[in-house]
Amino acid sequence: MALITWTAEQYGTHVGFADQEHQTLFGLLNKLYDDATGGAARSTIGASLDALIAYVVDHFAHEEQEMQAAGFSGYDKHKAEHEALVGICADLQKKFHAGEADVTDEVGQMVKNWLDSHIPTFDKAYSAVLK
Repeated sequence: MALITWTAEQYGTHVGFADQEHQTLFGLLNKLYDDATGGAARSTIGASLDALIAYVVDHFAHEEQEMQAAGFSGYDKHKAEHEALVGICADLQKKFHAGEADVTDEVGQMVKNWLDSHIPTFDKAYSAVLK
């Protein structure tokens, strides 16, 4: 069952690349969540975790590049939000691969809640500048 579903009303920024990348990100998060809560092998969960985190890092870099190119005034605060999540994800990834942590329902809910807050608050704020 999907943890998070992209809808234009809730998550749409009206910035083509961002909306497309967010939909891909949601798909990767849903796969990781399904693997982790559905009893998949640890190696499968690890591969899904790695794929999601790699995509998130690339997506954030793309967003940041576009914000800088457009001179978006909220760039510094937005980048700080990205860095905070990447730090949490990198720590989880390291601990997971060391056998010191698992991907749980709570982890999925934390990421979902972050996205539920971040996209409407931070990403929609760049909409007018990046359109």
